[in-house]
Amino acid sequence: MRIIQPKQELRPYVRYYWMLEDDEPFSVLTFPIGCPQIIFHRKSPLYVPELNSLQNRFTISGQVNFPSHIQSDGNLDMIVAVFYPHTIGMFIDTPPSAFYNREISGYDIDNRQLSEIATKIFDCQSSDESLGILERWLLGKVKPTLNIQRIGNSIRELLNTSAIPINILADNACLSKKQYERVFREQVGMNPKEYARIVRFQKSLRMLQCGSRDYAYIAYHCGFTDQSHFIRDFKVMSGYTPKSLLNHCEPYSDLFTHPV
Repeated sequence: MRIIQPKQELRPYVRYYWMLEDDEPFSVLTFPIGCPQIIFHRKSPLYVPELNSLQNRFTISGQVNFPSHIQSDGNLDMIVAVFYPHTIGMFIDTPPSAFYNREISGYDIDNRQLSEIATKIFDCQSSDESLGILERWLLGKVKPTLNIQRIGNSIRELLNTSAIPINILADNACLSKKQYERVFREQVGMNPKEYARIVRFQKSLRMLQCGSRDYAYIAYHCGFTDQSHFIRDFKVMSGYTPKSLLNHCEPYSDLFTHPV
């Protein structure tokens, strides 16, 4: 897998790109990472058994709150843009709430310009050329709004303190609680309380990734009410208890790791 950093102008909105070519079949367990993605399959799409479907050649993957497996038949050539939790809507002109817990075809959002970009990407001879086309299109779509700025500030607050009360986030965004929850859901694709659960889960993954095995300390540090709450939520998000996950695979937190 190759990780590519976006151009400087895109870094407040696009976390990173990754590209993968593989001729060996595989099955990998994935978790909610808290970041939507746009996926281009230049060869065979991935199969997601939990959704009982193949990804579309051109897929938009929204916020999810459940673990899933991805399976490849060994004919893989894919390009993925990973966005910050609140920014994908600016590029596709569709609220992320429209694909909550879903992977949808990019052709179904009725964005002719984006569909044309997908066609150009599939017609390219190389992945690097395809990525250049995608990035030039993304650069032309950068138009930050007040709500993107507001929710971006909220995301940073949540990443720092996932147990922060929603009314404080709303006050800091200069919105009523009801308005804030609506705007957050439109920008991020799920409500703030649910997103905070993903942040706590990803933060706990990061602590496991860094070697911590003190579950009571992890629960306290990540904002869970107690160790039982931590283990219960962790199993919902990963399909495993923390201990059993360590026996299954190496923990990795996408949200709290900065790929280079």
